[in-house]
Amino acid sequence: MHRLMQRLNYGWRVLATGFCFTSFGMGGLALSLFVFPLLFTLPKHQRTPLARRMISRSFRFFLGLMVLVRIMDLDIEGEERLNNLQWCLVLANHPTLIDVVVLISLLPTASCVVKQALWDNPFLKGVVRAANYISNSEPDKLLQDCAADLAQGYPLVIFPEGTRTPASAQHSARSSLEVNGLHFLRGAAYIALQSGLPSLLIQPIVIQCTPPTLMCGLPWYQIPNRRFSLRIKVLEAASVQSLMRASPVEFASPALAARQLTGDLEHFFTQQLTGFDSR
Repeated sequence: MHRLMQRLNYGWRVLATGFCFTSFGMGGLALSLFVFPLLFTLPKHQRTPLARRMISRSFRFFLGLMVLVRIMDLDIEGEERLNNLQWCLVLANHPTLIDVVVLISLLPTASCVVKQALWDNPFLKGVVRAANYISNSEPDKLLQDCAADLAQGYPLVIFPEGTRTPASAQHSARSSLEVNGLHFLRGAAYIALQSGLPSLLIQPIVIQCTPPTLMCGLPWYQIPNRRFSLRIKVLEAASVQSLMRASPVEFASPALAARQLTGDLEHFFTQQLTGFDSR
């Protein structure tokens, strides 16, 4: 009987997961077809924050649906630190497919860097265009676009890993982190150092998914044997200088400064995530 109940529970969660992601896609399509075209009648400076707030609320609804159908638990610590966040680079590790959904739901006016493929996706292209998110299609222009968005006061969400943490790296999260640590690309460091904003803050956010699911390299329907828990910890915001073991002006080139900051961020996030995991 116990094994039968486990199988029924698993089957229900597969169906519920499919229902939630179908709802997500259909919601994005509905917004793209019927809502966001109306926003393009507004000036860009009005359209962008309005579209982003609508997306944030839609993402909150999606996450609430996942909790309601009991495929996920969501625990957020320090959410109050995100109130009225401006001129801030929001950095987080990236264990699951829905990390950006969670962060945008908490940051109503935030921008983010999205893959160029989403700009041509029939379900989401209207969403990313109306919100004026930043495409990664032109690497040479990416830093300029990020700096321009930050200069307007909008928080900018970046995942320094560049993609979701591979499933192999999450199989034994704590031991893997202690041995290898997280591995970041230098893009976030370049944005932080070359934003042109001396008062720019970095807002670190640590994300933990237990048991691991929705990982890179695995289909959405390959779910764990029990409901997963997504834990979000919002840390204290800090200046770029306070996170570096040496001042940026001490380096002979921007590339060396970016390398140092990237290493310091890897060390910082690895420490925080390892401590988070041990609780």
